[in-house]
Amino acid sequence: MPKEIIAFIRDLYKTDDFIPLHEPRFRGNEKKYVNECIDSTFVSSVGKFVDQFEASVAKFTGAKYAIATVNGTAALHIGLVLADVKANDEVITQPLTFVATANAISYCKAHAVFIDVDSDTMGLSPEKLSTFLNKNTEIINGQCVNKITKRIIKAVVPMHTFGLPARIDDIVAICNKHHIHVVEDAAESLGSYYKNQHTGTFGVVGTLSFNGNKTITTGGGGMLITNDEALALKAKHITTTAKVPHPWDYHHDMLAYNYRLPNLNAALGCAQMESLPEFLKSKQDLAQTYRGFFKTYSAINFIDPITNSSANFWLNAIQFDSLNDRNEFLKTTNKNGVMTRPIWKLMNSLPMYDAVQCGNLDNASSLENRIVNLPSSVI
Repeated sequence: MPKEIIAFIRDLYKTDDFIPLHEPRFRGNEKKYVNECIDSTFVSSVGKFVDQFEASVAKFTGAKYAIATVNGTAALHIGLVLADVKANDEVITQPLTFVATANAISYCKAHAVFIDVDSDTMGLSPEKLSTFLNKNTEIINGQCVNKITKRIIKAVVPMHTFGLPARIDDIVAICNKHHIHVVEDAAESLGSYYKNQHTGTFGVVGTLSFNGNKTITTGGGGMLITNDEALALKAKHITTTAKVPHPWDYHHDMLAYNYRLPNLNAALGCAQMESLPEFLKSKQDLAQTYRGFFKTYSAINFIDPITNSSANFWLNAIQFDSLNDRNEFLKTTNKNGVMTRPIWKLMNSLPMYDAVQCGNLDNASSLENRIVNLPSSVI
């Protein structure tokens, strides 16, 4: 079976060479804009391309404001700061995610709590979240307090796994009931929608990533998106060292971060945004081809978005019946020059998070052993 799939993927990409999991495509004005940026000498965090990139992402996602950062992890860190997450607070997230989601919580000196995912979205489960909050928390002075740890639960961070939207409206409704902010980790889901609304725009703030392996890239880079003007202004202020504007004086009015995206990277992003519709169409076509192919394999399930949502198919995912089948597939494909990857290890299995409070994680544990990502570069 793996050899048939390898042959199919090689035919898709028309090559006998190594096939990566996801590589960037530069088919537009990337070199032109980067050269223009170099000629302007404004290559750091000030320049027209940063402003243009933010405006184009805001327009595309439907968010009122977008603030560019050096990477998606920095964006998520600032998103939690904007949600007033402080030392010794708690933040609920899912265990099945890239490590940056949990790390950003730790950067705030807060404590993660891991709640299970839904099997079909691989994103945070509203049902499991509601069960945990109803059983383990109480509202005291307008704040959600964990009855076990006595800590305040300040935020919930759902992640839209591989660009597949989670049931984000239900998550937001539950969090509103419990006085908890929602900070969406939409790092992987640029171009994904839930009920015709772009991911990342449901919570108080959302975050995107433009790493080299994402749907579009700025080399490294991230973005905060929000509809709250005050949060947007604060985000821009604290990502640029909180320097108070002045013709020459250096005055900084609070502890802040040097997280602003350089103009050079933003120039790349402006060109990539111009190609985004073409990229998304290619990825939809690729997903459709994979979907049709795997219909003939009863032991493999191609992962599709749930009803009322559309995915960007950043990474195409398949689910095996068993861990042994998954491992054999990973071994054979990678040995033959076709890069495939398992889903992440659960965060609570990592040494820095092995003592974290968890709910029942049956779905996440099952998915950890059976999910594989296929080559998903734009063709």
